[in-house]
Amino acid sequence: MRTCAARRAAVKRYIVTLTDEERAGLQGLLAGGKASALKQAHARILLKADASPGGPGWSDSKIAEAVEVGTATVERVRKRFVLQGFEAALVRKPQERPSRLKTLDGRAEARLIALACSPPPDGRKAWTMQLLADRLVELEVVPAVCDETVRRCLKKGELKPHLKEQCCIPPAKNAEFVAAMEDVLDVYHRPYDERRPLVCLDEASRQLIGETITPIPAAPGRPERVDYEYVRSGTANLFMATEPLLGWRAVKVTGRRTAVDFAEVVRWLVEDVHEEADKIVLVMDNLNTHKIASLYEAFPPEQARRIAERLEIHHTPKHGSWLNVAEIELSVLSRQCLDRRIGSMDELKREVAAWEEERNERRVETRWRFTTADARIKLHRLYPSLP
Repeated sequence: MRTCAARRAAVKRYIVTLTDEERAGLQGLLAGGKASALKQAHARILLKADASPGGPGWSDSKIAEAVEVGTATVERVRKRFVLQGFEAALVRKPQERPSRLKTLDGRAEARLIALACSPPPDGRKAWTMQLLADRLVELEVVPAVCDETVRRCLKKGELKPHLKEQCCIPPAKNAEFVAAMEDVLDVYHRPYDERRPLVCLDEASRQLIGETITPIPAAPGRPERVDYEYVRSGTANLFMATEPLLGWRAVKVTGRRTAVDFAEVVRWLVEDVHEEADKIVLVMDNLNTHKIASLYEAFPPEQARRIAERLEIHHTPKHGSWLNVAEIELSVLSRQCLDRRIGSMDELKREVAAWEEERNERRVETRWRFTTADARIKLHRLYPSLP
């Protein structure tokens, strides 16, 4: 009996023979390293079981030992390859019926989504999966539900009630907003004119944070270690001036953000950077110091008037600072250079200067594609309704 059973097991009913194309596909799948572990295991089984001329043609037991699976798995992969084809042999056989019954029907899912979008309970910052599950039971939407079922349901709609975004929310149906927005958008689509260069200006503050203990550098198998304690060494202000059409930017680091500091940056742009230009088209936001009056606080009236006459100023609308290209550059600077502890003004100036030089050498431009016509379609809710 044992001899007959062993003889039947040794005879393969489903023989794997790979074409050159299939063999190359399996080898590429393994070399890529991005396929799932199951798909990689099945690919190795097919390659070892290949009985075509020149193929290994290993036995099931030898394949099972090499791939670290059971012989039954090897047999199933061979069978599915022969009966269902190349692609079917690489994936798991779909279940005829789900192993877990669906808990939330369409009505319950709709109630869950509405609940997740509502304000959280008193005393809570935001909804949690468990809070939502408990509330569904309290409202008798379902007799019972677990937090994991709630999470899977919300994941389908990419709804994350525990998160929130902070952004500029423009006022609806506001003529002042759309007038300033369309003015700036039209400026961005003017052709380049070296006699009237376009400059975007913005500023941001930065805390100077130093280390109390020298960090331990990273090593193989261990990330860099930074002590949780730090020392605050004051604040600094960064003025970002950028010419989006030329791929040029400059960052001025100052100890304060006063009207005099702003006026000095504007003077530098007018008298040093663009000394021969007829006018500088200056785009900036509505910060209280971003006014012509700041020039008169910093310079004699004759010089202040001379600088002002060479400026064509366009203010972004309130709650519309996203229209300022300089804000985009500040965001890039923050991510690429400032997202760490920098403890002194000298270090900050040195690091910012290195970032500025490298980015200017590559002449990274800002390609602004959003037009007034786009705004009138996509942001139509911001425009006043006419009778």
